[in-house]
Amino acid sequence: MKDSRGSSGEAPLGRGMYCNRTLNMRRIGAIGYDMDYTLIHYRVEDWERRAFEYVQDKLAERGWPVEDLAFTPELITRGLVVDVEQGNLLKANRFGYVVRAFHGTHPLDFDEQRRLYGRHFVDLHDSRYAFLNTLFSISAGSMYAHLVDRMDAGELPSSLGYTSLYRQVRSSTDEAHMEGQLKGEIVADPDHFVELDPSLPLALLDQQNAGKKLMVITNSEWPYTQAMMSYAFDRFLPGDMTWRHLFELVLVAARKPSFFEGRNPALEILDDEGTLKPHIGALASGQCYFGGNAGQVEECLGLSGDQILYVGDHMYSDVSVTKSLMRWRTALILRELEHDLAAEQQLAAGQRQLSELMGDKQRAEQRHCQLRLSIQRKKQGYGPAPDESIAAAQRQMHELRDEMKALDERIGPLAAAASQASNPNWGLLMRAGNDKSMLARMVERSADVYTSRVSNFCWATPFAYLRAPRGSLPHDL
Repeated sequence: MKDSRGSSGEAPLGRGMYCNRTLNMRRIGAIGYDMDYTLIHYRVEDWERRAFEYVQDKLAERGWPVEDLAFTPELITRGLVVDVEQGNLLKANRFGYVVRAFHGTHPLDFDEQRRLYGRHFVDLHDSRYAFLNTLFSISAGSMYAHLVDRMDAGELPSSLGYTSLYRQVRSSTDEAHMEGQLKGEIVADPDHFVELDPSLPLALLDQQNAGKKLMVITNSEWPYTQAMMSYAFDRFLPGDMTWRHLFELVLVAARKPSFFEGRNPALEILDDEGTLKPHIGALASGQCYFGGNAGQVEECLGLSGDQILYVGDHMYSDVSVTKSLMRWRTALILRELEHDLAAEQQLAAGQRQLSELMGDKQRAEQRHCQLRLSIQRKKQGYGPAPDESIAAAQRQMHELRDEMKALDERIGPLAAAASQASNPNWGLLMRAGNDKSMLARMVERSADVYTSRVSNFCWATPFAYLRAPRGSLPHDL
């Protein structure tokens, strides 16, 4: 690859565009972008640790014993489910079956997990379950897990239950994210919280000069948006160009998902200080607005449905609702992919060995089953006469059991390493054991493409025909 920003060559590991439904970029007339964790990528541990500390301060003001709690980033990953009735964190597969569970900060043993979830599957329509579907969920999930431990120890108000505890944590976390003090810290010291990506403006310049109309549609307020976008973009743009020159429309305080669901009015932003005035009629190109709705965007651009691509990091507010209501094309940003794919690459040799050993075990199990059936038929006097005697078959079965036991001893460490890849508690983001995770299934359903960061469009180019792979089935050869 001659140019690290993507002018030639293939994308590096983890920087590809992964396609669920074929997307012809040449047919896309406009691309909308979320801002937080999409156009602006935060240093997750620094941001979420600070949010955790804000929640900690709020709870301490109520007299809760939380001063000694420490943010534990590896305890939570995107895609986990909170069972608010039991105080448990769950990882479920695509069918909703629980494959791993923690109570507070402690893993449940197999028997307890089977007792609680052996006859149940996770249904996100049930208010019992809360889905942690963004990186902003990490601080809330970590705080909740620690507080479950405190509740079990009898250190929290006796009137609380696991469900009300979760509500208190969520409301405190939402306040921390919404209140100006935390965002004020980020604006004051963006170098500490924001990870710059010099290739990002290049990707958007490519799209703009290829005739795409670009938009920012964010729930953040104008002063914060202006500060963050200026910080992340202006230094990398040519000449006197600023981030505002990249975008046909900028809509802040969009109140997603209601932006896609309703008819929220728009207010025009008059200056950098965020002065507002009522707006009547169609949106105007090149302007910035407070609020607004997707219908106004389509009217302004003269585009609709599959002519618009929206890119964001929130499974529901950015992708699912957009797809189901507006039929816009969708792209999901999953920054964790880069770490996950690097972890998988490190385990590649072990995984090949694991596959070979599992094949050997499967063949041994099949032969053991055949011998057992042969003995059954011979004893009961039906079916084809077996070649070997019962005694000979039993000796072979004993040998096969020894072989399978030896295989298990070799398989165990390899399987354990695979289950801890990327995260020691939860493994890979898109995997739940050998199956797809619940998050992976939701990505399949709602995101036409997914990728680790917006600058990966450099490799895809604005002219790419992104093709979905042939879907696999269990009976495929």
